[in-house]
Amino acid sequence: MSPDWLTQLAPAHAPPPPSAWPPAPGWWMLAALLLALLAGALWRWRDPRRRRVRAALRELRRIRAANPDPQTSARAIESLLRRYAMAVFGRERVARLTGEAWLAFLGAEGAGQLAGEYGRGLLNAAFGAHAQDQRAEWLAGADGFVRRAGRKTQPERA
Repeated sequence: MSPDWLTQLAPAHAPPPPSAWPPAPGWWMLAALLLALLAGALWRWRDPRRRRVRAALRELRRIRAANPDPQTSARAIESLLRRYAMAVFGRERVARLTGEAWLAFLGAEGAGQLAGEYGRGLLNAAFGAHAQDQRAEWLAGADGFVRRAGRKTQPERA
């Protein structure tokens, strides 16, 4: 063998660096999963029922934080309940309800605390009669109504 046999060899060829495109199948699956999660979150956020619930709960938090006298709180809670019920159940079903019929409706739709004595106290305070300060019970009943109202009447989604 001659000493220059190394010069007769072909030059060294390193493999090309790995390419970033196209990604491996696992990355495609991860991208599809992230897109599906994003679409689901967006759909859930924009759902009209959930938007109504969030808006009503924000208003309840403002009423709770304002800490005014019982009559002002009762008026605000009664107004919120009325507006929310009309938005969920429609004006035809809710607008004519007064007194015990209104309280029975609230109780049937999730505000069980407001179906009895606390509900009568809320109506009395809201419409001018002197009533005990039962703000905690009124707010809890309103919260229950907002969270549960209309769940049975919403159309099923496929």
